[in-house]
Amino acid sequence: MHGYDVYYGCVWGVRTAFYISILTTFIALAIGLVIGSIAGYFEGVVDEFLMRFTDAFFALPGLLYVLLIVTVLPLEYELNLGSFNLTIALSGFDRIMLALAVIGWPPYARLIRGEIKKVKEQDFVEAAKAIGCSRLRALTRHILPNSINPVLSLAFLNIGGVILAASTVSFLGFGPGTGYAEWGTIIANGRSLLVFTTADASQFAFLLFIPGAFLSAFVLGWSLLGDTLRTIIDPVLARRIGI
Repeated sequence: MHGYDVYYGCVWGVRTAFYISILTTFIALAIGLVIGSIAGYFEGVVDEFLMRFTDAFFALPGLLYVLLIVTVLPLEYELNLGSFNLTIALSGFDRIMLALAVIGWPPYARLIRGEIKKVKEQDFVEAAKAIGCSRLRALTRHILPNSINPVLSLAFLNIGGVILAASTVSFLGFGPGTGYAEWGTIIANGRSLLVFTTADASQFAFLLFIPGAFLSAFVLGWSLLGDTLRTIIDPVLARRIGI
C-alpha cells in the first residue's frame, strides 16, 4: 500500500458503499415482493411451493452462498443472436451485488406474505372484489400498498448489513481487487501489511482503524435511520413508545 492515501480511499469508499448497498437492497426487495405477494395472495399449492423454495435459502449460512456464487459466476457472458453477438461483462462489484441479492430476498418474501395474508381479509378488499375488481388490481392497488410498510422498514434496516457482508467478501479476497475504493479491500490490504511487516506494527494500526470506523459509522447510521423509520410508519409501535 505504498503511496496509497488511506483516508482518500475511505472517503471514496462511501460512494462505493452507497452504490452496492442501495442497489443490492432494491433488487432483493423487488424479488422478495414479487415472490411473497404471489405466495400470500394465491395460497394453496403456489404458496407451499414458493415458501419451500424460500426455505431452501435458509438451509446454509448466507455468507457461504455468497462465496459460492461469487466464485462460480463467470465474468463474461456471450449471447449469440444470429448475426448479432452480445457480450456482457461483470465486474467484481456486479458479482457481489448479484450474490447478495440472491440470498437477500427471502426475508422480504416471508414478511410481505404474512402481511398480505392479513390485509386481504379486510373489509375494504372484499368490497373491492364485490364491485368487480380483478385479482391483479386488488393486489396492486389495495392489498400491496397497505402491506408494504413493514417491508420497507426492514429494507432500511438491512442496508447496513448489506455493505457489511460485501466488505466481508472483499476482505476474504473475493471482491473487486486492488485499485477500487472499498473498505473491505482496504482493511485486507492493511492486515497483510501488518502481518508481513518487520517494523513496529503499531504504526500501521490506522490502516485497520480508519476504514473500520467508516464501515461502523455507515452501518450504525443506516440502522438508526431504519429504526426511526419503523417507529414512524408503524402506528402501533409509535403509539407504544409515545411518538
